[in-house]
Amino acid sequence: MQLPSLHKSLSGWQAVSGGLSFASVGAGDIHTCGVTTASTAYCWGQGDLGQLGTGSLTSTTAPVVVTGTLAFATVTAGYRHSCGVTTAGAGYCWGSNGGGQLGNGSTTNSASPAAVSGGLIFASVSAGLDYSCGVTTSGAGYCWGGNAAGQLGNGTTTGSVTPVLVSGALALASIKADSAHTCAVTTGRATYCWGANPSGELGNLSTLNSAIPVLVSTGLSFTSATAGNGFSCGVTTNGTGYCWGLLAEGSLGNGTVNSSTTPVPIAGGLTLKAVPPVLGARAGGIP
Repeated sequence: MQLPSLHKSLSGWQAVSGGLSFASVGAGDIHTCGVTTASTAYCWGQGDLGQLGTGSLTSTTAPVVVTGTLAFATVTAGYRHSCGVTTAGAGYCWGSNGGGQLGNGSTTNSASPAAVSGGLIFASVSAGLDYSCGVTTSGAGYCWGGNAAGQLGNGTTTGSVTPVLVSGALALASIKADSAHTCAVTTGRATYCWGANPSGELGNLSTLNSAIPVLVSTGLSFTSATAGNGFSCGVTTNGTGYCWGLLAEGSLGNGTVNSSTTPVPIAGGLTLKAVPPVLGARAGGIP
């Protein structure tokens, strides 16, 4: 199914220029990437650290093709870097790499796609702030990059420039990286989160960080979950949306001014299919 290529502006929704037919689009902090129905990756926005993947550091207000001849199945835009999975399941990242978020064994920025080390076959990859995560076709979770809050989920707070296995031997269906915490849904529809937790964004009735996955405190079955800046959200199998963590400008959507360390239903009785990820950069940024 083709998706409309739209961006929200102050005056309303506007079509992305170029007449391209996108299969999916993902917005990062100040840049966006998408994959066309022909499996070609395009990015647009700020390109100062190579996050557009064009081989240059030039910014653009219109989509530009990611350099190379790779055929992409998905792409994801993070803070100042991007990642994608090819139709053959190979992971590639480009842009800022100060924390090792490109996963290619270095901390050198790259303005063109760099292969993620390890020869892993990915089903999906998610780009966060200074780190990235992915799920292999066998359901194993891997993360790489910065790890100050335990967001790599491997039981340490030591960063890694190559993928490390997420602890717990969980069989994952999806994974989402954000500023400093990560959430994932298992093939059994349970949701786990790990990393920073000052606002209860891990959803485990605590505000303590966790370097290993912790079960979100609910008996609900989720089809999807996503991590935001200080909060998380998910959609259950019956289409009910839940959020947990920091309440900032109504981010939990529960009609109150209270934050929550456990999932609360989104107000309105809506039947949802998914809640899109919202990357929020923290003050100071990541080089």
